[in-house]
Amino acid sequence: MHKKVITGIVIGILLFSLAVSMAFRGNAGRTDQNAGTGEQIAIVRIEGTIMSSAPGGFGSAGVASSERIVSELKEARENPDIKAVILKLNTGGGTVVGSDEIGREVERVRKAGKVVVAAMGEMAASGGYWVSCKADKIVANPGTFTGSIGVIMQLTEMEDLFKKLGIEVNNITTGPYKDMGSSNKELSPAEREIFQALVNDTYEEFIKVVAEGRKMDPVKVRKLADGRIYTGKQAKQLGLVDELGDFNDAVRITAELAGIKGEPELIEMTGEKFLWQEILGGLQGKNQLIPVPLEGLLLLPNKVVAPMNSNVQ
Repeated sequence: MHKKVITGIVIGILLFSLAVSMAFRGNAGRTDQNAGTGEQIAIVRIEGTIMSSAPGGFGSAGVASSERIVSELKEARENPDIKAVILKLNTGGGTVVGSDEIGREVERVRKAGKVVVAAMGEMAASGGYWVSCKADKIVANPGTFTGSIGVIMQLTEMEDLFKKLGIEVNNITTGPYKDMGSSNKELSPAEREIFQALVNDTYEEFIKVVAEGRKMDPVKVRKLADGRIYTGKQAKQLGLVDELGDFNDAVRITAELAGIKGEPELIEMTGEKFLWQEILGGLQGKNQLIPVPLEGLLLLPNKVVAPMNSNVQ
């Protein structure tokens, strides 16, 4: 009986989510936020951990899927009524590939003659800063956490734990490096060198992205790129962002750059979310940076820093 009640509640939530989404499907999330001159600015949200694609089901909450974001940027690029794009960021970064895919599409939007402005929220660090550097202008709140220019690869070694538990894992490979990084064995010096080369290669690309985007000397960028996080105010002083302000300031700056006279129409590009995604996102924690396991090269802060009600946890 208890299981039937729980099942009924879950089904009820899903059906209600479907009903809500169907009710707004006609708008598909493209709601005009402000009736103004008729000249439009698209708002593309980059919130949560940046990944190439969101995992299905319950793991999709809190993920900024480059697949979705690139699609929205492409739609904005091809829509003649949209004069500019604001990237609304609240992300601690994510995967290298996801960040690069978004950055490349931002470049295409700019090449199409449309202004792109990055508006930073609580956090736009590491991969979020990579993407921001592709924009025409970066607007940050004085308290924004940004920067964290660097790359991290996280490997977990559990060999001693396996031995204590009496677990023996045998790796059968076609080459000496096919199982490098496996949790059941110690990382050899040669393997560490290979992994470090991967990290260094991506780091050099990050330096290039920042130097070109910010029009800064790579030597100066390298001095700032030790992985540390900066506040928006510090970033402004160091030349890592252009302006300090809130989202309204970002809208004003974008309109000015795009030559829009009067009040622009803000078009929300991010598609609909089912109610259960919002609920699960709240249960996971709004500021959780890594909602799902990640592997490989990551553009994330060296420590998870989650601003919440002006406190760092």
